[in-house]
Amino acid sequence: MCNDIKGLFSSLVSAANAARENAHAPYSLFKVGAALVSETGRVFSGGNAETANYKGTCAEAGAIAAMVTAGDRRIREIVIVGTGDAKCPPCGDCRQRIREFSDAATQIYAIDSRGAVLASYTIEQLLPDSFGPDNLKVAPK
Repeated sequence: MCNDIKGLFSSLVSAANAARENAHAPYSLFKVGAALVSETGRVFSGGNAETANYKGTCAEAGAIAAMVTAGDRRIREIVIVGTGDAKCPPCGDCRQRIREFSDAATQIYAIDSRGAVLASYTIEQLLPDSFGPDNLKVAPK
């Protein structure tokens, strides 16, 4: 977890919960929030945004897009909170997105709304033997 477990992790939990509350899930009624801390220490969040054609945006994708738009490229930690008390791990597409902007030290947490960690992963655990920039000989920036 973050070096300042009470401070930064608490900020991530608050940001993920706020994003979840603002999520747009009129079809599934399953709101998801995500918040991440980048390599520069900035926090970014996102909530899922469903559309009638079922091609909405996941919470993790929104948080990552916000990070990239701000100029950061590495996720140190990311928390994901769903609706209810069940853990909400990232979907397959989001696992690949997280892979693109993480490294072996990146921590991924599925939490409940109170901030209790329900599951903790590395990207290797979530997406073993994954395809990424190194397969293309592209150096991450």
